[in-house]
Amino acid sequence: MKKLSVLLLALIVSTLIFYGCQKKEDVIKIGIAGPMTGDQAKMGTDFKNGVTLAVEEWNAKGGVLGKKIEIMVEDDQHEPKQAVSIANKIVNAGAVGIIGHFNSSCSIPASDVYNRAGIPMISPGSTNPQLTEKRYKGVFRVCGRDDQQGKVGAEFVINELKLKKIAIIHDKTTYGQGLADEFKKFITGKVEVVYYSGIIQGDKDFKTVLTAMKDKKPELIYFGGIYPEAGLIVRQAKELGINVPLMSGDGTIDPKFIEIAGVKAAEG
Repeated sequence: MKKLSVLLLALIVSTLIFYGCQKKEDVIKIGIAGPMTGDQAKMGTDFKNGVTLAVEEWNAKGGVLGKKIEIMVEDDQHEPKQAVSIANKIVNAGAVGIIGHFNSSCSIPASDVYNRAGIPMISPGSTNPQLTEKRYKGVFRVCGRDDQQGKVGAEFVINELKLKKIAIIHDKTTYGQGLADEFKKFITGKVEVVYYSGIIQGDKDFKTVLTAMKDKKPELIYFGGIYPEAGLIVRQAKELGINVPLMSGDGTIDPKFIEIAGVKAAEG
């Protein structure tokens, strides 16, 4: 986290130098935006804490370009409309750069606001390809893309696991469905997709979807989504006697996944 935050800050500073530091304030204000509350708060607070640490270290050395760095933290609640509102707030507050947003569904519309304002944006976690396909010169990410991790996942299922039948479930978000569809694109014609369905992010009971899937007898579940729903899916699948592994992307890489699923259900 410390190395990531230093990289993010270094990229922001480099971009500021590239753009030119037009503002004459005594501080350099940088926005941080992501899910700081709710079921995805861990994602937002993790990178917020990393950036805060990096800023403290830079300021202890005298700041950047002779100025102290000041951060403003905003909670987009992983809601696209809220993200756009926050983007405008950050721009109007005079920030010269933004570290965020986390969710692709938030970063993509918010990037339009930052691009119009001419300030750089660096997302720590938005993997949907469309974020950078717009070719905005000030929009960056420090993570891979869904068309990369979808392909790698498909190749692992085909070449290493050598499975014949799989199920795909996604959370209908820009990130989740985008990742699931990239995985499906690369696996189609090589492994049979016996079940494909979406769930609603934030729901707690997925047994109807899992029961319908169970009849198709998949050998693996591929999930496009975030750890809160992934954990519940794994736990409820075990309760229904569905004893197949779950594969997913970077959105499920969090210790809380195991906490939600339960150690026994999450094993393997």
